[in-house]
Amino acid sequence: MPIVETTLQPCPMAGFRIQINQAWRLLLTFSLYQLLLGGLLLLLFLSPWGPSLLGRFSPQLFGITAVCYTFIVFFSFPFIFLRRPGYIWQAGLHVLLDIVALPVIIYACGGLESGFGILLAVSITAAGLLIGGQCAVAFAALASIVILTVEVYADLSHDFATTHYSYAGMLGVTYFAIALLAIALARMAEQSEALALQRGKDLAYQRQLNEFIIQNLQSGIIVLDSEQTILLSNDSARRLLGLSGQPTGLADLPTQLRNHLSEWPQNSQELSATIAMGDAAPLHIRFNRLLIQNIPLTMIYLEDDSLHQKRIQEGKLASLGRLTAGIAHEIRNPLGAISHAAQLLAENNHLDPQDQRLTNIICNQVRRLDDTIGNVLQLSRRNAAHREKVCLNSWLETFCQEFRNETANEYDPLELDISDSKMNAWSDPSHLKQILSNLCHNALKYGPGKDGRIRLQLVRNEEGRPCIEVIDHGPGIPQDQIEQVFEPFFTTSPTGTGLGLYISRELAQLNQASLQYHNGPDGSRFSIILADADQVTVQL
Repeated sequence: MPIVETTLQPCPMAGFRIQINQAWRLLLTFSLYQLLLGGLLLLLFLSPWGPSLLGRFSPQLFGITAVCYTFIVFFSFPFIFLRRPGYIWQAGLHVLLDIVALPVIIYACGGLESGFGILLAVSITAAGLLIGGQCAVAFAALASIVILTVEVYADLSHDFATTHYSYAGMLGVTYFAIALLAIALARMAEQSEALALQRGKDLAYQRQLNEFIIQNLQSGIIVLDSEQTILLSNDSARRLLGLSGQPTGLADLPTQLRNHLSEWPQNSQELSATIAMGDAAPLHIRFNRLLIQNIPLTMIYLEDDSLHQKRIQEGKLASLGRLTAGIAHEIRNPLGAISHAAQLLAENNHLDPQDQRLTNIICNQVRRLDDTIGNVLQLSRRNAAHREKVCLNSWLETFCQEFRNETANEYDPLELDISDSKMNAWSDPSHLKQILSNLCHNALKYGPGKDGRIRLQLVRNEEGRPCIEVIDHGPGIPQDQIEQVFEPFFTTSPTGTGLGLYISRELAQLNQASLQYHNGPDGSRFSIILADADQVTVQL
């Protein structure tokens, strides 16, 4: 599709540009001025009450010039409306017509002492506004030369009693000054128009962006004016209200919504309510009053009540989580005292085997409870992920070496399988280490192979993302319990807390990774699917 130019450059020797429509309007205005000037000169010349200086030196020359000038301007209007020939030609010819005709009129009226030299100043101003740049200065120079030529001709012909060379020179200077001033004003007007145009584009872009955001909000929004006319409604409002089209007034809205709006007290700034929508889910509605530029508006927010209740529940869970963390911290102090007392009691040599067994039970259960409290505190104090680019090939080798040192087994507990291709991932190394350590400890606890080892391998999944797999050789998790494996406090071990896998999954999600479980033919397989750092784009 061809690009349509909206501006033109009237002077080829300058960078001044003007809007096309504005340029033709200015030319039409100047042509009307020329027509009015020519008609007025003719009317005053032919009228017996006109000034005597019109055509004082040569009435015939004055009359012919005024008639030709007026008719040329009159017959130029069709060309202006048709815009043929181009703007530059027409604007230049109109200014040139004044530079040729007005000096002849000045000569016919007796020279510069008639005072008509000032009329060329208007023409030079028009040249600065219509054409601008060096072209306007050239027209000013041409007008100065023509005026000076008239004076020289009159002096050599002895047509006038006196000549006015100094006045001609002052007029020439005036023409140049007016041309330069007109150029400056035209440039300022061009800059102002360009700024206004750019701001108009910015406002249009901002309006389109706001409309896009409003239309794609999950919540419904309806804006009413003081006359209860709907000024704005998005697609979510139409969908939530079950309307076939966009509402235009209150009559298009459900009766329950209108009733709540009519019962809204005038002295109340906000109102919330829940309305039933037949077979559809209930809606949570919220009314709010706004005053924008002294115009009262009513905002109606619509939301699926289930989502509203979910947000409320999330807030309650967050508060409950903070309360749980505080309780867990307070429990730890008396728990430490119980553990210390049980250890001291176990050191008593006079205890019979039955009491010794009871003290061991106390110590074991205290240790288990302390692990649970530690996991709860770790979950509540979880720090944000500080992701960085990690080379998984070298990082896994380092991790395996550190894990071997921590376990201090006589045999190597890990069988590492790394592909030849280099893989980089976006992840927090401390979080990744915590996840992998937890998975490896669980695998060694529940499913080591005949040689007491588990397998750790680095591969790419079907989507091409880096994937770390922890594979054991145990019996696996029963099929009916797989969906619960990542739930908090779910465990199949009498000594487990049920928080390890839950915390691991939460840490993985913090790093935009996913933790998945699959039952294999010879055991369990946990997969950590990470964000690929070698891709150009990274999810945020």
